[in-house]
Amino acid sequence: MAGLEDSRQVRPSTARARDDIERAHLRDPADRTFEIYRYAPPEELSCWIRRYWIPVWDVPEPAGREQKVLQYPVTLAVVSSTYAHFIGPQRGLSTNVLAGRGWAFGVMLAPAAGALLLGTSVSELTDRRVPLETIAALAELPDRLRQIMSEDPSAVAAHEAGRRLVEERLRTLGDPDQESRLVNALVTAVEDDPGLTSVGQLCERFGLTERTVQRLTARRLGLSPLWLIRRRRLHEAAERLRERPRNLADVAAELGYADQAHFSRDFRTATGMTPGEFARLQAAGSAT
Repeated sequence: MAGLEDSRQVRPSTARARDDIERAHLRDPADRTFEIYRYAPPEELSCWIRRYWIPVWDVPEPAGREQKVLQYPVTLAVVSSTYAHFIGPQRGLSTNVLAGRGWAFGVMLAPAAGALLLGTSVSELTDRRVPLETIAALAELPDRLRQIMSEDPSAVAAHEAGRRLVEERLRTLGDPDQESRLVNALVTAVEDDPGLTSVGQLCERFGLTERTVQRLTARRLGLSPLWLIRRRRLHEAAERLRERPRNLADVAAELGYADQAHFSRDFRTATGMTPGEFARLQAAGSAT
């Protein structure tokens, strides 16, 4: 497929945020009711696995605590003591309520992995989830992970055993083909380069037509290339608003918005909070 050789040469113009999950997780810094353990995959499986995250929580409030995430353009495999899901890309805000005591073992898959595991276009799973047992390569994971995690979900040894179990199954995908490498590279280019602000620039970088990129991202990601760019910009916005008190007009300008009002509308539509509300939440939580 055209553009692959170019994709191998993509280099980010800035370093990726310190933690992919923290960048997407719109958490209250004052919330101490849960802990998240995070692990990178072995290098040879980074083509299929982006990250592991293992939250362990103890939430005393009967209503629980709502967690909000601006998800990345990937599929997720998540197992807990009570559910096991294969989750498609979420175009809007992804929410989940943590209540009581519990744990989950999460696998953030690389962009290329979703369609291969699903056996069809990821667009079939956009904004949806299916039982993990329906995904042939991962069908045995729920029971096995529950056995591993049940005694002590905070144990590093349990996390290591769970990761080995996942990696045994993902190795069955073999080496990535040309298209898989390309879709991973497309997403990396968008996420790592703030200067990439239009679909036209993305197409030019990889030597592909807009029609080709549209079809590729629909099939392999369940999303449009414009969504990729907009979501990256929202992740950048959340990152900037966490760092320190900022002038919102300056943040809007840094992110390429025409004005602060446009930035505020986009941020509120996606997160349910205005940029100012989110910045105040981060400042208050960090001070506690």
